[in-house]
Amino acid sequence: MENLKEAIETAWDNRELLKEAATQEKIRAVIELLDKGELRVAEPTANGWQANQWVKKAVVMYFPIQQMKTIEVGPFEFHDKIPLKSDYKRQGVRVVPHAIARYGAYLEAGVIMMPSYVNIGARVGTGTMVDTWATVGSCAQIGRNVHLSGGVGIGGVLEPLQATPTIVEDDCFIGSRCILVEGAIVEKEAVLGANVVITQSTRIIDVTGNEPITYKGRVPARSVVIPGTYTKQFPAGEYQVPCALIIGKRKESTDKKVSLNDALRAHSVAV
Repeated sequence: MENLKEAIETAWDNRELLKEAATQEKIRAVIELLDKGELRVAEPTANGWQANQWVKKAVVMYFPIQQMKTIEVGPFEFHDKIPLKSDYKRQGVRVVPHAIARYGAYLEAGVIMMPSYVNIGARVGTGTMVDTWATVGSCAQIGRNVHLSGGVGIGGVLEPLQATPTIVEDDCFIGSRCILVEGAIVEKEAVLGANVVITQSTRIIDVTGNEPITYKGRVPARSVVIPGTYTKQFPAGEYQVPCALIIGKRKESTDKKVSLNDALRAHSVAV
């Protein structure tokens, strides 16, 4: 692995090396390891999530060394540089037409893909459903037993390379048409109602206490979140700016499925 890392870092600093077969072979080896789940773009540590920048560099450099090819799937035709992921039966993944995952994405056994899209470098954990027209962007990390509801947009991030990819931890429920981008982190067991948008600059305001508590770029574990607005002063006057509101918590002691239903009923959260 250290040899691969050194080769990728060297090629990143000297792009002329991309013309050499040995360099191309090492880049493709990294992508294959990503595809098999033996390597990942970001991983949890004792101090939070750590991005493996050299792996993302390999993904970026994979594009220029690949040639455009026609890909035929029955009556459908594509023209792209990156092959489609395949052999789902052996991997234990259920893929409903017209779901697409790119080679270099890793899907654990037990993942269900409704008509949806998973991009290169992404990782999706077992028991997770990527629902209809949901998109998992490049290098995004989706945990186990997550539900990405219809139309959810999980942003990709290859540049800036020091940025952590967008992350959804285990046992989260992401409601319809939610958008999570710019390396936002949704911590375990959180529930996001429909149309919540989280970026690095979005105010995530906990309104459950006597005083509001504001977070940015991170939804705390077990939070129940809905879209909201707050008043901001501009030169032309006061206007309402979108934010996310934490209106409650899921209980640790309750079964996750029951807890989810309770959270939705108790707070009238649309999904």
